[in-house]
Amino acid sequence: MKYFLQLVFLVILCTKSIAQAEIKTKEFDYKQNGTTLKGFLAYDSSIKGKRPGILVVHEWWGHNKHARERAKMLAEIGYTALAVDMYGDGKLANHPRKAGEYMSKAFNNWNTSKARFVKAKEVLQSHKTVDAEYIGAIGFCFGGEVSLRMARAGADLVGVVAFHSALPLQPKVKDMKASVLVINGSKDGFLKPETVGTFSSQMMESNADFTYISLAGVKHSYTNRQADKFRKKFDIPALEYNKQADERAWTAMRKFFKRIFEQ
Repeated sequence: MKYFLQLVFLVILCTKSIAQAEIKTKEFDYKQNGTTLKGFLAYDSSIKGKRPGILVVHEWWGHNKHARERAKMLAEIGYTALAVDMYGDGKLANHPRKAGEYMSKAFNNWNTSKARFVKAKEVLQSHKTVDAEYIGAIGFCFGGEVSLRMARAGADLVGVVAFHSALPLQPKVKDMKASVLVINGSKDGFLKPETVGTFSSQMMESNADFTYISLAGVKHSYTNRQADKFRKKFDIPALEYNKQADERAWTAMRKFFKRIFEQ
C-alpha cells in the first residue's frame, strides 16, 4: 500500500508538471540578403527568465513537420528552439531527386548557407526568452552536416548534436568552440566506415570535446516517423524509423546539453 501511494503521488506530480507547461509556438518570416526564410519558434512560457536557445536544422527534405516537432520537444524540456529554413521560402522536396538538388545547391553555395545559419542564430538570440550566450544546434541528415560544418569552422556555439548525419571532412577543424555529439546508426547506408574513421580522427586530433555514438543495427533517418513511408514510396532501403534508437539518442542529447549548458 505504501509503494502504491508513492506511485500515485508521483503520477499526480508528473501530471501537474505537464499541465503547468505552456508551450508557445510561432510561425514567422525573416529575411537574409533579400530571401524570405520561414521560422518556427517554440518555448515554454511558464518558465521564468532566460534559457539556452537551440537551432533545429532540417533533413534534406526541407523545413518540415519533423523539424517543427523537434523544436516543440526541445521546448518541453526547457529550451527555446527555432526550426530554421536553409533552402529559403520554406521550400519542401516531394521527391528524393528534388531533395538532392536542394541539398547540393545549399552545399555548393556554402557562403549563402552559412549566412542563413548565422541569421537564424541572430533571430534566436534576440528572442526575449533566450540567453544569447548559450546557443546550441541540432541537425538531422543534411542538417547534421550543416551544423557540424559550422562548428568545425569555429562558429560561436556552445554545442552541436548531429543525428543520422553525413560527416564533413572539410572545412578542417579550426578554433572550434562547440562541444560535439554525433549519433549515427551502424547500418546507415549513406555512411562509409572510412569516413567515420577519418572524421573521428580529425576531431580527436583537434582536441575537441567530441563524442561519437554508433547505434548497433540502426539505419538512416531513424528519428523520422515518416522514414518507413519514404522507404516504401521511393524504394530507399537505407531509411528506417527506429523508436528505441530515437528515444536513446534523444536521451543522450538531453544529457549532453545538460552537461555543456550547466558546467
